[in-house]
Amino acid sequence: MNFSSWPSLLVVDVEGNGTNPPDLVEVAVLPVRDGQPDTSTAGAWLTKPKRPVTPFAARIHGLTNQRLEGEPGWEEISDQVHTLLDGSWICAHNAHVDYKALSAHLPRWQPTGVLDTLRLAKNTYSGLPKYSLDALIEHVQPDLSAAPAQRHRATFDAYATAQLLIAMAAHYGTWDQLVAAAVPPGLPGAPEPEEEPTLW
Repeated sequence: MNFSSWPSLLVVDVEGNGTNPPDLVEVAVLPVRDGQPDTSTAGAWLTKPKRPVTPFAARIHGLTNQRLEGEPGWEEISDQVHTLLDGSWICAHNAHVDYKALSAHLPRWQPTGVLDTLRLAKNTYSGLPKYSLDALIEHVQPDLSAAPAQRHRATFDAYATAQLLIAMAAHYGTWDQLVAAAVPPGLPGAPEPEEEPTLW
């Protein structure tokens, strides 16, 4: 894979407050450049949700209402997030979730395309019993020694997803082949289905 042929690509991960639909409590945006995660230009934000964090969500990511009490509200950081995301492809694990949450919070934003490492993993490593982020980390064994925070925090999960994407991209010869394997139907960037030939 020639990584220099890639368009602007940002790996994203969000954590929510546990409600449905969720209020965001953490957003991480990690550029991938020349086949490496670029932590020097990454963005990470904590935000105090409008509704309280549920005990279940707090147990997963560790972000309690007390921890978020002094953080800015979404309206204070949304322009920064939008500016960093604007005009790029995004990648996430189980990307429907992150894309839907970000789209709800950024109504004027539309990514160029959406790669999903869950879909990509199913096409790259057929036959695995599970395709969760933990299962793929165990299968691929990426180098996560430089990952910030810990599992289930947005910054760690974005870094892990970036390393998985880079590892799986090595199985594809071109960007277009990667897109065909990684973009879920119906999301931005999905290849157009070929039209059936007609007689007329």
